[in-house]
Amino acid sequence: MTSEMADLILEDATERMKKAVAHARSDFASIRTGRAAPALVEKIPVDYYGSEVPLQQIAGFNVPEARQLLITPYDKGAIGAIEKALQQSDLGLNPSNDGVSIRLTFPPLTQERRKQLVKVVKQMAEDGKIALRNQRRQGRQELDALAKDGDLSKDELERAEKELDRIIHVHEAEITESLAAKERELLED
Repeated sequence: MTSEMADLILEDATERMKKAVAHARSDFASIRTGRAAPALVEKIPVDYYGSEVPLQQIAGFNVPEARQLLITPYDKGAIGAIEKALQQSDLGLNPSNDGVSIRLTFPPLTQERRKQLVKVVKQMAEDGKIALRNQRRQGRQELDALAKDGDLSKDELERAEKELDRIIHVHEAEITESLAAKERELLED
């Protein structure tokens, strides 16, 4: 029973760490690299008939060319609200509306802008690693509570803490790999 409780705590920590890695990766995807990608705009909130809705819920996306994104609303009446939301976003792009769909053209990034984006991505990676460390701390506190209550022997506690450290190293490596891939993507011409 005792090691089963520790195993449950480790499983829970692993799941939370996987979510932290997934969140970091989705943050990375939101940074534009000069290429068109739906991930750049799909979470932008749009005022759709009085309520804030993510763009992905009210429009479809298509990438006809490497630097162009075509956004087609499911409801043609929402095109104005979508265009307004895109203009107010921090993308720095000017949407062109043809009455049926909205076209975003992504200009090539300057070298200076690429370096700024690398700094932003590194901060996102650090935020992801902080989230992982918070999950580890929470897992350790739960394990310590089990040991304090006498439900976990000192050896089992040590084994569980080593396993928790192994788990966080695996997930930190995933964030580091994703960061390196994003940096390469940002810095290539």
